[in-house]
Amino acid sequence: MASTLGTDTAQGKGQLISNINACTALADAVRTTLGRGGMAKLVHDEKGNTTISNDDATIMNLLDIVHPGAKILADIAKSQDSEVGGGTTTVVLLAAEFLKEAKPFVEDGGQLHNLISSYRIASMMALKKIEDLAVSIEGKSLEEKKQLLSKCAATTLSSKLIGGEKEFSASMVVDAVIAIGNDGRLNLIGIKKVPGDTMRDSFLVKGVAFKNTFSYAGFEEQPKKFQSPKILLLNVELERKPEKENAEISLSDPLQYQSIVDVERTIMYIKLDQCVKSGAKIVLSRLAIGDQVTKYFADRDIFCSGHVAEEDLMRVADATGATVQIIVHNIIDEVLGSCEIFEERQVGNERFNIFSGCPSDQTATIVLRGGADEFIEEAEKCLHDAIMIVRRALKNLTVVPGGGAIDMEISTYLRQHASTTAGNSQLFINAYAKALEVIPRQICDNAGSDATDVLNKLRQKHASGTLRQKKTNQLKWRR
Repeated sequence: MASTLGTDTAQGKGQLISNINACTALADAVRTTLGRGGMAKLVHDEKGNTTISNDDATIMNLLDIVHPGAKILADIAKSQDSEVGGGTTTVVLLAAEFLKEAKPFVEDGGQLHNLISSYRIASMMALKKIEDLAVSIEGKSLEEKKQLLSKCAATTLSSKLIGGEKEFSASMVVDAVIAIGNDGRLNLIGIKKVPGDTMRDSFLVKGVAFKNTFSYAGFEEQPKKFQSPKILLLNVELERKPEKENAEISLSDPLQYQSIVDVERTIMYIKLDQCVKSGAKIVLSRLAIGDQVTKYFADRDIFCSGHVAEEDLMRVADATGATVQIIVHNIIDEVLGSCEIFEERQVGNERFNIFSGCPSDQTATIVLRGGADEFIEEAEKCLHDAIMIVRRALKNLTVVPGGGAIDMEISTYLRQHASTTAGNSQLFINAYAKALEVIPRQICDNAGSDATDVLNKLRQKHASGTLRQKKTNQLKWRR
């Protein structure tokens, strides 16, 4: 029933069914993105922006979802993306399928508290079974960890736009995450996008890399490579600025204006002399560095760069041990950073400043190459998901098989348990077990396979225990 204000005030069974239908419809919109055979969605918004993605969290952010039940499902995807990074399509399909399997019981007027209780019991049993099946990476050698983590990253990337280069990308992601060590801050891993070439031309810098944001006169005369340089980071403007508009100065003698200019120049050169006396060979500033200053530093074999993004400046500080200065007087050695090698390298149409061999050795930068801007934007999101998954695996130290294998194993386990349960709980737990099969079924559908035939074979394999015997040496079962 609708009120006079147009607000939906439906209650009871009708509203429950409406919520289930809304969630199912939303899941239907994204289910074709699952798995290696999944397809990307092209979303064109009202502002004319076009996005190509198969990441559920990205797609749902672009959709104008009105129904409150469907909004909850969208929030589930966003939470999964924020906490784990991958598996957004999986959680949406599972949540929608649990509701879909519960729908007949709701329509028949079943006792919902028994349904909820049975679902909760099945969920706890599933979690316990996952713990038993999980493979631990704790205590393994670095090479073994890398191999296992690469498989986790490759599984994440299989369904992404860059799935064709998943081995190359997975190796790069694992090296980047291991480079930052136990410090889990995502801002220690930078991703820089440079249009041109192919995905295979992307590379990892175990240190910091960022592109020059602005080219001043005289920058070509600067040295482009240093061995073990001292690094000075500033939040100081090194540029003579023109007078503001509508400024008035009363002068009785034109020579007085020249004296004002001379004072400004003197103050500027005092600042520059302080930078040179510090012994720094690389000067980076978050604010502007003018043409005259660039030429001044170039004449003294010093590299400088202005308008450095704050994020990049802080990553350089973390990597090199430098401290950002707001004044240039009395600079001591303790505030200067260092690295083994600094070089300016041409990447595509951009000039990149690359710091490698940094003392902290806990930063990494992925320089991402590709053709169209849309491809690079989506590739960045794909790498972000893979980075999040590898970080999560290192934190939890356990992994389980993917590709629907774990879902089928839990489904088989719950069906066996349901056969020993009396009453309506048997029906409810069976419904929960059937819902878990949506993942392998959808993977088969998206790959163009006969889902019914494949699922029958999978049920037989899991029921006989064939796959459980291989869980220690096989992370993913593929048809």
